[in-house]
Amino acid sequence: MIGSAVLYALGGVALFGMGLYALLAYPNLLRKILGMNVMGTGAFTILIAAAYRGSDAAPDPVPHALVITGIVVSVCATGLALSLAVRIQAVTGAAYLTPDEEDAP
Repeated sequence: MIGSAVLYALGGVALFGMGLYALLAYPNLLRKILGMNVMGTGAFTILIAAAYRGSDAAPDPVPHALVITGIVVSVCATGLALSLAVRIQAVTGAAYLTPDEEDAP
């Protein structure tokens, strides 16, 4: 039988993969930002699964502290990314990035 820590780690890997797919597949900036957040959630889940030491011992507190710090950084990075997306839409009139024809080789 698979342990609960392994299930959490597999769930974190699945979340990270879904976020990476959204980050690479969609040109829309909002979807890219959401994909980045899902990737972060997957990484946090993997860290929490790594903190598990077994049913007899207490979990490792260091990954928990890293996750709490990461959540704060993630919220700040999301706010910055959203403000940049709004600025890009205000300047270009579109909420996605397209390559310029003159920049292409």
